[in-house]
Amino acid sequence: MAIRNIVKEGDPVLSKKCRPVEKFDDRLHILLDDMRDTMYKAEGVGLAGPQVGVLRRVVVIDIGEGLVELINPKIIMKSGEQRETEGCLSCPGEYGITVRPMNVTVKAQDRYGKEITVEGSELMARALCHEIDHLDGVLFKKHVVEMLEEEN
Repeated sequence: MAIRNIVKEGDPVLSKKCRPVEKFDDRLHILLDDMRDTMYKAEGVGLAGPQVGVLRRVVVIDIGEGLVELINPKIIMKSGEQRETEGCLSCPGEYGITVRPMNVTVKAQDRYGKEITVEGSELMARALCHEIDHLDGVLFKKHVVEMLEEEN
């Protein structure tokens, strides 16, 4: 597949809300495959449609436990709280301590349109919240309580 360019902070596409996916076709599958390859090449743990310039509700995540593809994801449950370091492929070199739920449950569809439920805690919960925020035009910095200094 193809490695796509990752949109950087300041590009207006990152502040826009995404439209739902309605067609579960080859174009969607190519997008998902490209997003997966782009995320792995960039050594990230997640990537959302707007980060590759596509305003669709599409997310890929891999925290080291295998690839998760989410189409039209929606958080249906949140519990607990965690404060951890977070960064973003669209904000290279910037990190901050964010406040996120400790546990989340997400309803979504897979690449074929079948409804799925994904539960995540700790890093997976952060990744789910972070990537779904992108679909609503929100960067991780909105949740930062303390920006960290760049490491040289």
